[in-house]
Amino acid sequence: MSAVREKFYLTSGYLSGACIIAIMLLILGQIVGRFFGFIIPSAEDFAGYSLAASIFFGLAYTLHEGGHIRVTLAIQRLPPRWRRLQEFIVLVFGLALTGFMAWYSWFMVWESYVFEEVTHGYIAMPLWAPQVPLGLGTTALMLAVLDALVSVIKGDLPDYIGAEDEINLEEA
Repeated sequence: MSAVREKFYLTSGYLSGACIIAIMLLILGQIVGRFFGFIIPSAEDFAGYSLAASIFFGLAYTLHEGGHIRVTLAIQRLPPRWRRLQEFIVLVFGLALTGFMAWYSWFMVWESYVFEEVTHGYIAMPLWAPQVPLGLGTTALMLAVLDALVSVIKGDLPDYIGAEDEINLEEA
Protein backbone atom coordinates (compact mmCIF):
# COMPACT_ATOMS: atom_id res chain seq x y z
CA MET A 1 0.00 0.00 0.00
CA SER A 2 2.85 2.37 0.75
CA ALA A 3 4.25 1.90 -2.75
CA VAL A 4 0.88 2.86 -4.23
CA ARG A 5 0.77 6.01 -2.12
CA GLU A 6 4.31 6.95 -3.09
CA LYS A 7 3.48 6.49 -6.78
CA PHE A 8 0.32 8.55 -6.31
CA TYR A 9 2.27 11.47 -4.83
CA LEU A 10 5.03 11.13 -7.40
CA THR A 11 2.50 11.09 -10.25
CA SER A 12 0.96 14.25 -8.87
CA GLY A 13 4.39 15.88 -8.85
CA TYR A 14 5.18 14.69 -12.37
CA LEU A 15 1.86 16.06 -13.67
CA SER A 16 2.74 19.40 -12.12
CA GLY A 17 6.14 19.34 -13.77
CA ALA A 18 4.62 18.35 -17.12
CA CYS A 19 2.35 21.39 -16.94
CA ILE A 20 5.34 23.64 -16.32
CA ILE A 21 7.07 22.12 -19.35
CA ALA A 22 3.90 22.76 -21.36
CA ILE A 23 4.03 26.43 -20.33
CA MET A 24 7.66 26.63 -21.43
CA LEU A 25 6.88 25.01 -24.81
CA LEU A 26 3.89 27.29 -25.41
CA ILE A 27 5.83 30.46 -24.63
CA LEU A 28 8.86 29.25 -26.61
CA GLY A 29 6.59 28.43 -29.54
CA GLN A 30 5.07 31.89 -29.31
CA ILE A 31 8.52 33.50 -29.35
CA VAL A 32 9.71 31.44 -32.32
CA GLY A 33 6.39 32.05 -34.08
CA ARG A 34 6.73 35.81 -33.77
CA PHE A 35 10.24 35.58 -35.17
CA PHE A 36 8.88 33.79 -38.25
CA GLY A 37 5.72 35.90 -38.51
CA PHE A 38 2.98 33.66 -37.13
CA ILE A 39 1.19 33.28 -33.81
CA ILE A 40 -0.03 30.33 -31.83
CA PRO A 41 -3.72 30.98 -31.19
CA SER A 42 -4.64 31.25 -27.49
CA ALA A 43 -1.11 30.39 -26.34
CA GLU A 44 -1.47 32.74 -23.37
CA ASP A 45 -4.79 31.13 -22.42
CA PHE A 46 -3.37 27.62 -22.54
CA ALA A 47 -0.28 28.74 -20.61
CA GLY A 48 -2.61 30.13 -17.93
CA TYR A 49 -4.58 26.88 -17.77
CA SER A 50 -1.30 24.97 -17.49
CA LEU A 51 -0.16 27.27 -14.68
CA ALA A 52 -3.33 26.61 -12.69
CA ALA A 53 -3.02 22.88 -13.35
CA SER A 54 0.63 22.83 -12.25
CA ILE A 55 -0.25 24.54 -8.98
CA PHE A 56 -3.11 22.21 -8.12
CA PHE A 57 -1.34 19.03 -9.26
CA GLY A 58 1.64 19.97 -7.10
CA LEU A 59 -0.28 20.43 -3.85
CA ALA A 60 -0.44 16.77 -2.76
CA TYR A 61 3.19 16.10 -3.66
CA THR A 62 4.34 19.23 -1.83
CA LEU A 63 2.40 18.28 1.32
CA HIS A 64 3.83 14.76 1.26
CA GLU A 65 7.38 16.09 0.86
CA GLY A 66 7.01 18.66 3.65
CA GLY A 67 7.20 21.66 1.35
CA HIS A 68 4.22 23.61 2.67
CA ILE A 69 4.95 26.49 5.02
CA ARG A 70 4.34 25.67 8.67
CA VAL A 71 5.29 27.44 11.88
CA THR A 72 7.79 24.79 12.92
CA LEU A 73 9.56 27.09 15.36
CA ALA A 74 6.55 26.91 17.69
CA ILE A 75 5.46 23.38 16.80
CA GLN A 76 8.85 21.76 17.53
CA ARG A 77 8.91 23.20 21.04
CA LEU A 78 5.73 21.32 21.98
CA PRO A 79 5.97 18.09 23.97
CA PRO A 80 5.28 15.00 21.80
CA ARG A 81 1.76 14.49 23.20
CA TRP A 82 0.75 18.11 22.58
CA ARG A 83 2.39 18.08 19.15
CA ARG A 84 0.37 15.00 18.18
CA LEU A 85 -2.84 16.68 19.42
CA GLN A 86 -1.97 19.85 17.51
CA GLU A 87 -1.29 17.81 14.34
CA PHE A 88 -4.59 15.97 14.77
CA ILE A 89 -6.62 19.19 15.18
CA VAL A 90 -4.89 20.90 12.25
CA LEU A 91 -5.37 17.85 10.01
CA VAL A 92 -9.07 17.57 10.90
CA PHE A 93 -9.58 21.22 9.94
CA GLY A 94 -7.39 20.69 6.87
CA LEU A 95 -9.45 17.68 5.82
CA ALA A 96 -12.66 19.67 6.17
CA LEU A 97 -11.23 22.56 4.16
CA THR A 98 -9.72 20.41 1.41
CA GLY A 99 -12.89 18.31 1.27
CA PHE A 100 -14.90 21.47 0.67
CA MET A 101 -12.39 22.65 -1.93
CA ALA A 102 -12.54 19.32 -3.77
CA TRP A 103 -16.33 19.20 -3.67
CA TYR A 104 -16.66 22.80 -4.89
CA SER A 105 -14.05 22.31 -7.62
CA TRP A 106 -15.93 19.31 -9.00
CA PHE A 107 -19.23 21.21 -8.65
CA MET A 108 -17.72 24.04 -10.68
CA VAL A 109 -16.65 21.54 -13.37
CA TRP A 110 -20.13 20.03 -13.41
CA GLU A 111 -21.82 23.43 -13.71
CA SER A 112 -19.54 24.42 -16.58
CA TYR A 113 -20.39 21.16 -18.31
CA VAL A 114 -24.16 21.46 -17.74
CA PHE A 115 -24.36 25.10 -18.85
CA GLU A 116 -22.01 24.44 -21.79
CA GLU A 117 -19.72 27.31 -20.88
CA VAL A 118 -16.77 27.96 -23.19
CA THR A 119 -13.48 29.76 -22.76
CA HIS A 120 -12.82 33.17 -24.25
CA GLY A 121 -10.08 33.83 -26.74
CA TYR A 122 -9.17 32.71 -30.25
CA ILE A 123 -9.93 29.09 -29.49
CA ALA A 124 -13.20 28.54 -27.66
CA MET A 125 -13.19 25.23 -25.82
CA PRO A 126 -15.48 23.81 -23.16
CA LEU A 127 -14.62 25.51 -19.87
CA TRP A 128 -14.87 22.28 -17.90
CA ALA A 129 -11.77 20.89 -19.66
CA PRO A 130 -9.25 23.30 -18.07
CA GLN A 131 -11.15 23.07 -14.77
CA VAL A 132 -10.72 19.29 -14.41
CA PRO A 133 -7.09 19.57 -13.16
CA LEU A 134 -8.34 21.79 -10.32
CA GLY A 135 -10.76 19.08 -9.26
CA LEU A 136 -8.10 16.38 -9.56
CA GLY A 137 -5.53 18.44 -7.68
CA THR A 138 -7.81 19.37 -4.80
CA THR A 139 -8.99 15.76 -4.55
CA ALA A 140 -5.36 14.59 -4.43
CA LEU A 141 -4.62 17.16 -1.72
CA MET A 142 -7.65 15.99 0.27
CA LEU A 143 -6.39 12.39 0.02
CA ALA A 144 -2.91 13.50 1.13
CA VAL A 145 -4.38 15.26 4.17
CA LEU A 146 -6.51 12.18 4.92
CA ASP A 147 -3.39 10.01 4.64
CA ALA A 148 -1.57 12.24 7.13
CA LEU A 149 -4.58 12.21 9.48
CA VAL A 150 -4.74 8.41 9.39
CA SER A 151 -1.01 8.31 10.22
CA VAL A 152 -1.57 10.55 13.25
CA ILE A 153 -4.56 8.47 14.41
CA LYS A 154 -2.44 5.30 14.13
CA GLY A 155 0.21 6.95 16.30
CA ASP A 156 2.73 7.42 13.49
CA LEU A 157 4.21 10.67 12.27
CA PRO A 158 2.97 12.02 8.93
CA ASP A 159 5.54 11.95 6.13
CA TYR A 160 5.86 15.73 6.01
CA ILE A 161 7.11 15.87 9.61
CA GLY A 162 10.03 13.62 8.73
CA ALA A 163 10.90 15.91 5.84
CA GLU A 164 10.66 18.97 8.11
CA ASP A 165 12.90 17.36 10.74
CA GLU A 166 15.50 16.50 8.07
CA ILE A 167 15.50 20.12 6.87
CA ASN A 168 15.88 21.42 10.42
CA LEU A 169 18.78 19.05 11.13
CA GLU A 170 20.56 20.24 7.98
CA GLU A 171 20.18 23.88 9.04
CA ALA A 172 21.54 23.25 12.53
